[in-house]
Amino acid sequence: MAVLTARDLEGVGPFLEAARLEIAPALQERVRPEVKPLAMPLLAGERVRWVGEPVVMVVAASRALAEDALDLVEVVYDPLPPVLDPRAALEPGAPVLHPELQDNVAAHFRVEVGEPDRAFRQAPRRLRLELTMGRQAACAMEPRGVLASWEEGRGELTVWCTNARPHLVRSCIVQMLGLPAGSVRVIGPDMGGSFGTGLFQEDVLVPLAARRLGRPVRWVEDRRENLAVTRHARDQVHEVEVAFDTDGRIQGLRDRFWVDCGAYNPYAITVSYNSAAHLRNQFRIEHLSVEGWNVLTTKAPVTPVRGAGRPEATFVIDSVLERVARACGLDPAECRRRNLIPAEAMPYAAGMPYRDGKDIVYDGGDFPAQLEEALERFGYLEFRREQERARAEGRFLGVGVSSFMEGSGFGPHEGATVRVNEDGRITVLTGAKPHGQGLETTLAQVCADQLGVRPEDVTVLAGDTALIPHGVGTFASRSAVTAGTAVGVAAGQVRRKALAVAAELLEVAPEDLVLEEGTVHPRGLPGRGLDLATLARAAAPGPRCRLPEGMEPGLEATHYFVPPTVTWGSGTHVVAVEVDPETGLVRLLRYLTVDDCGQVLNPVVVRGQVMGGIAHGIGNGLLEEVAYGPDGQLLSGSFMDYLLPTAVEVPPLEVHHRCHLSQLNPFGIKGCGEGGAVPPPAAIAAAVADALRPLEVPVDRVPLHPERLWRAIREAAARAEGAVPDHEPGLGG
Repeated sequence: MAVLTARDLEGVGPFLEAARLEIAPALQERVRPEVKPLAMPLLAGERVRWVGEPVVMVVAASRALAEDALDLVEVVYDPLPPVLDPRAALEPGAPVLHPELQDNVAAHFRVEVGEPDRAFRQAPRRLRLELTMGRQAACAMEPRGVLASWEEGRGELTVWCTNARPHLVRSCIVQMLGLPAGSVRVIGPDMGGSFGTGLFQEDVLVPLAARRLGRPVRWVEDRRENLAVTRHARDQVHEVEVAFDTDGRIQGLRDRFWVDCGAYNPYAITVSYNSAAHLRNQFRIEHLSVEGWNVLTTKAPVTPVRGAGRPEATFVIDSVLERVARACGLDPAECRRRNLIPAEAMPYAAGMPYRDGKDIVYDGGDFPAQLEEALERFGYLEFRREQERARAEGRFLGVGVSSFMEGSGFGPHEGATVRVNEDGRITVLTGAKPHGQGLETTLAQVCADQLGVRPEDVTVLAGDTALIPHGVGTFASRSAVTAGTAVGVAAGQVRRKALAVAAELLEVAPEDLVLEEGTVHPRGLPGRGLDLATLARAAAPGPRCRLPEGMEPGLEATHYFVPPTVTWGSGTHVVAVEVDPETGLVRLLRYLTVDDCGQVLNPVVVRGQVMGGIAHGIGNGLLEEVAYGPDGQLLSGSFMDYLLPTAVEVPPLEVHHRCHLSQLNPFGIKGCGEGGAVPPPAAIAAAVADALRPLEVPVDRVPLHPERLWRAIREAAARAEGAVPDHEPGLGG
């Protein structure tokens, strides 16, 4: 039907041209990051910059015909040298991916808090560390898909896509294809996970092809394509220096780090600044210098994936605390105690802006109590005694503790319409987009609580730009905070309307009425009640409308919640491991969390979010790594080579809560979608280091897959014996 190359796309607007638009104006003013404009083409033209970048689009009447046609495509490549290491990419003479930028720096920023230079001059002790978190893939349950249909007579384009931000996709299509906003509808159907968000070339290419051909066009990704190009993440190297006193209290922290952002930088400093903003975690570190670079390499672009810079920062600060504890002869838990922000310091101002440009202020919590509860529930002291007995038997047991902070409920807004229909059932429309995390259940419950009905009486509709004019979508642990608040406030407005209509009909003052079980009745007189169906009909526009003057007709309301800034969720995780030094295999024995997500709206949903996050984090900590060969070819293009955790690798999970309500929204909600995935790599690394303490094995990189750990154990043993180990042939690097 069609064959499209870059030459066929002339006149189509640039894709993801202005990454700088992702930066809040207030942050731009306060931090002044350098972000270079870099457009990503829909199809590669004269230069292909990573394996997996789309070059040609073939449209056929069936998948088989399309694949046969692809076999006839000939592309003549002149090989270019790969650029695979972010620090090497900055060396003089390194190949430059985008000559117009003059070097491989896509973005750079520096933030300073307090007086770090003075703190380092005065502190009696210092340590330097180099820490690395490898590249990982999101691996949603389903790969992506896009279907587009163009109605020529009506000039309307309808797009179905597995994207958690339908309104953003619509805006991109409108801008790039030059269509009126009212003529484009984007629908996000049920989808098997997201773990991040963003735009991809197919989101525009498929609608473009549908419009040009005048017929529906569908594209569905296979897992090989997914692993090659969809939502790579992490891939950071940190050079960190810590100043501390002889009691193990941190006096100052310096961090210089590099994000391997791949061949393009579509999200500006979203991930890298997230790492900087979360670096100090729950700890009182008043003197900080942090500098970050986004560096271009010949890999797939890095995107925000569950945690989006937080797991990397948590691994860094927890590794710092573990080394400080060791240097001072302290138990790691005691070192954490000495550095935690005390409860009486809340709300705690961190002295730097968040990604929205507003000051970071932790909105409530008790971190010392959270740590103590986690240690007590885990039986930390008892485990230490068991560990000593196991070491005497030649077994290597270890325990690791990790805490996290999570800036959640990111803006700029989210909206909801709550409507009571003529049959008395309630419909909720929202711009948030569920992708399997139970959001519909949670929003239905929030609405039902306000209107005195059962959650099953509420239908939540989402993921469709035709439902509500403005929407932001689901990412950054924001939906419960933003959409939940929007639904709750809108439902409260509907409640007031219902009471006003009933007051007119019953000739009773609104304050003397009660709304419960879907009926409004005078206090103490349930037999004189009016159901919501009756009230909805009485509120309909027309001469029979019984709404008081000044109220809009219809038993419905729309509210857009604009959060003043982010809420701050937190948690402490404790994990026990056993390490087999002969194989490098790490077995998780037990995993426990104590989390603070503010108001728990639905305990089952929250528990599922935390447990799913932990499983995700376990994979990031032990198994998952996107690997490229020295020629830039992808080596982990299937689940034979990219390993995911299964039920075998995930131990029994114990989830507890110690909650403090946020003051930044009327319901006290904090986000919880990402928090469970943030600490596991750090906690596991700390536990492995603790288990191997007799061997002095440095744990400075995750994931700790068995081969990597086996090599580290052998090298440590050889150092202890004053020899250099001979590596077994064929095991790779």
